[in-house]
Amino acid sequence: MKGLFITFEGPDGSGKTSVATAVCQKLDEMGYGVVHTREPGGIAISEDIRNIILDPKNTMMDAKTEALLYAASRRQHLVEKVFPAIEEGKIVICERFLDSSLAYQGYGRQLGFDEVLSINLFATDNVYPDMTIYLDVDEEIGLARLSDRAFKDRLDQESIDFHHRVSQGYKEVLRRFADRITIVDASKTKEEVIEASLAEILKLINDKTTA
Repeated sequence: MKGLFITFEGPDGSGKTSVATAVCQKLDEMGYGVVHTREPGGIAISEDIRNIILDPKNTMMDAKTEALLYAASRRQHLVEKVFPAIEEGKIVICERFLDSSLAYQGYGRQLGFDEVLSINLFATDNVYPDMTIYLDVDEEIGLARLSDRAFKDRLDQESIDFHHRVSQGYKEVLRRFADRITIVDASKTKEEVIEASLAEILKLINDKTTA
């Protein structure tokens, strides 16, 4: 039986890493085979591309170059790590995927939602996650959390207008892909967010095994 591909999405400061890490640990303790990964990154080649994209020194990077680098990183990550794990029947939980590019490059960089979608569907062989958990947090709260980070990468350092556009991009993502996206209120306590996310994943696992 094939595994599942589950992604965590949300704006900067929504808590994706901490929540995904805790959910993976709980699933592992319950006996599920889990692979926890991230984008951009997850494997050596993609991590190298990540370093190029997010390096604050790369101020000359063109918006289309950025979008293509994300798509290239995503492709390699899928074929080298995600696809094999799914074929082995594992649950792959990934921090960020296609939706991030749609919000950050499609809207944040103003390259166009459908244009960025087209690039990425080519890169992914038209693959979408089985489920996306969107950690919903008020934009001001997310930006406040972002400002508290000791190190800010190239995208973290973008203007408030850029981050506003990203928020609008995520709203469009939620509208277009409502069938696979589950919204979790990330303004609650960390434990409440973890438990709500875990409950949704367990429901998906149960639905698949009883189908």
